Amino acid sequence: MVWKRSPVGGVLFVALACLSYLFGTMYIVTPWFPLMLVRPTWYRWVVDKLIAWYWIFLVALLELVYGVKVRITGDSIKPGERTLLIMNHRTRLDWMFLWMYLIRRGQLSKEKIVLKNELRKIPGAGWGLETGCFLFITRRWEEDEKIMKKILDYLASIGHKTQLLLFPEGTDLTEYTRQRSDAYAEKYNLPKYDYVLHPRTKGFVYIAEKLIKEQHLDAIHDVTVGYPDGKAQKEADLLAGRFPEEVHFHVRRHPLNTLPTTPGQLEQWCTTLWAQKELQLKEFYQKKAFPDTNVLEGGKPGDPLRELKMRVVLWLSILFFVTVILVVPYMMVTSTSFCISAAIICAFYIAQRAVFGGAEHFQVDLYNTFHKK
Repeated sequence: MVWKRSPVGGVLFVALACLSYLFGTMYIVTPWFPLMLVRPTWYRWVVDKLIAWYWIFLVALLELVYGVKVRITGDSIKPGERTLLIMNHRTRLDWMFLWMYLIRRGQLSKEKIVLKNELRKIPGAGWGLETGCFLFITRRWEEDEKIMKKILDYLASIGHKTQLLLFPEGTDLTEYTRQRSDAYAEKYNLPKYDYVLHPRTKGFVYIAEKLIKEQHLDAIHDVTVGYPDGKAQKEADLLAGRFPEEVHFHVRRHPLNTLPTTPGQLEQWCTTLWAQKELQLKEFYQKKAFPDTNVLEGGKPGDPLRELKMRVVLWLSILFFVTVILVVPYMMVTSTSFCISAAIICAFYIAQRAVFGGAEHFQVDLYNTFHKK
């Protein structure tokens, strides 16, 4: 239908996304906070599953309602595998579309993302991202190093099978950021790129080296994303209804025993990957597809039952969250106690951010105080 890719459809998508995350965080995730005090690993498992259920809802909207198609080639993430996913940052929304890959070839509930600190300020969604224990960075290395160490140590301490998403480029590809990347290339006598930005390797090297040394990494997955027919560069494009027709992912798995171990080697390894990614994307935009290696479109090839099960889960997520979006406002209008509970929950999130700096710090500080040996 035409309205889906118009401002009407765009506003509806953003409204459903924001309301479901706000109400879901307040009334589905927050009640589990006391479990954090007695069983931190159980709490992390439950909350990660609940947050992933919300992400499944967004995937369901994108695929079933707005008709966004996904094409996946390359490798999967093995069950229970601890991995660092490094991905080119073509748009500001690549992380959302990556869920279409993870729901098929990874573990959506285990994903954590390295994000800009500004994203925690998104009403409702920011609380949910904090509760998910994501890594918010400020781009001040002295501070970011402490943040990454704190969160990664916590996840390792509870035995979390983390699938950590990092964008080494640091920002999405635009004309302005390409010019900055070109200036960097000129300064250091490097080639200029058209399809990627030169990676900022400091954060990647720190994370990879730390995970390797602490034996909390099984592989690195190199993810390349491409949009053959239109893209949503930023949030305003979603509001305008400019959804991509297709999203393509090509993934290469690099096992632990093939990875370099020294900082200098890791930096060169990442730089080489990005040079290869530039050539890969040049070919992609000429042919409008990645090479047909281990192709997966919508489900496992030759496994229609798997695809059917996934579609059932997607439709159930739509039914569930649409119900939540309708019921919560009704309860707020008809029940004084429900309104009071909403005020208390909002006050809690505002207070913990003021005191601890965010729900992720609140969780980790409680764990370190009462459980860490």
